[in-house]
Amino acid sequence: MKKLIFLLCMLGSMQAMAQQPFVANYDENKVGNFTLPNPLKKTDGSLIQSVKDWEIQRTYWLGLYEQYMFGKMPKKKIAQSYQLISKTNIMAGKATQYIWKLTFAGKYDVTVLGVLPNVKTKVPVFIGLNFCGNQTTSSDPNIPLFDKFTVCNNKPDYVNNKGQESSRGSWSSRWQFEKLIAAGYGSITIACGDFEEDKADGYLTGVRSVLAKELGLQADEWSANGAWAWGLNRTVDFLEKIPQIDAKRIILHGHSRLGKAALWAGVNDKRYAAVISNESGEGGAAISRRNYGENLWRITNSFPHWFYKDYKNYAYKENDLPFDSHILMSLIAPRPIYIASAVGDQWSDPKGEFMGGQQAEAVYQLYGKTGLGKNDFPALNTPVGQQIRYHIREGNHDINAYDWDQYIDFANKLIK
Repeated sequence: MKKLIFLLCMLGSMQAMAQQPFVANYDENKVGNFTLPNPLKKTDGSLIQSVKDWEIQRTYWLGLYEQYMFGKMPKKKIAQSYQLISKTNIMAGKATQYIWKLTFAGKYDVTVLGVLPNVKTKVPVFIGLNFCGNQTTSSDPNIPLFDKFTVCNNKPDYVNNKGQESSRGSWSSRWQFEKLIAAGYGSITIACGDFEEDKADGYLTGVRSVLAKELGLQADEWSANGAWAWGLNRTVDFLEKIPQIDAKRIILHGHSRLGKAALWAGVNDKRYAAVISNESGEGGAAISRRNYGENLWRITNSFPHWFYKDYKNYAYKENDLPFDSHILMSLIAPRPIYIASAVGDQWSDPKGEFMGGQQAEAVYQLYGKTGLGKNDFPALNTPVGQQIRYHIREGNHDINAYDWDQYIDFANKLIK
């Protein structure tokens, strides 16, 4: 009887908590105490001492992320073909803009935008998903308007969450094509909604449902982040066929929720030469156990489709998670990873993002790599680290010219 009363009280407390408006904590004194899982600790309690043992342990951690957070990733290979839709000389002859149609299993199409420098050698490229359609990255009228649902809806650029003509180039500051071309890099992007629209029922018309038979997974066995990550990785399959692109120097980047997808894609596909997490926050680079900014309850209640269905069970029980963000980033080792924050984006918990990279150091050391090293949390606009690099800049939740300057410098030193 006492046990029943206790359970009823707990249920009542949880219901009351769910009904109360969420108030984010921004006080370091209220972050709370926590202990992070050791990525090098085996299930028998012993510690990993070699890269060979880590690669075995890596499979264990990857399985836990599939089981509790992102869901399974399709293992089946799927037929794909591509068609060049248009090819346009741009930037006074310095670059060429390509639009390709990529088709999966002969029945599911996505549109790929590529901007490549006009040089005679193979070029490294940055690849990342965009939120609101390829046309937002450039004002060029040759780019088709994205006709699916987007998270953008500020009129007149978007009406009923669909981009209008005035949306062309509305997010060009986030892409900095001219800066990349001048540095000798190309850029590849696809709207995330081409793989799955970013809404609770987006799976109904996205790859999780339309290609369920071909992929051998039901829609509820994985997540929107999984669909976006899978889409990125299948795009790499295509990029390997493009003669102008150096497939060994493909750098993956993502901002905000798409930074989470980029991390998950990079974990599942070792072909990326480096991975960039730009303000990915909760569920991305930030330590979930830190009670600061957005938390697990808030993100899984607002965006349940981003994660596997069981992840929400750890709301307000983050210390029970078998992993945290430092382990997610450890799974990218020994490849370079860049983590970026903004001082005006406390919602994403900059210190938690820094800590996520900092606590991945031990795995990078196994490979003889230095990550963030012994650096403390840095001052504004002062990047730190080597194979794991971090900066916090002035400004708000965004990706801007300053960020791209750091990413290009990062790639020049470690990739190019």
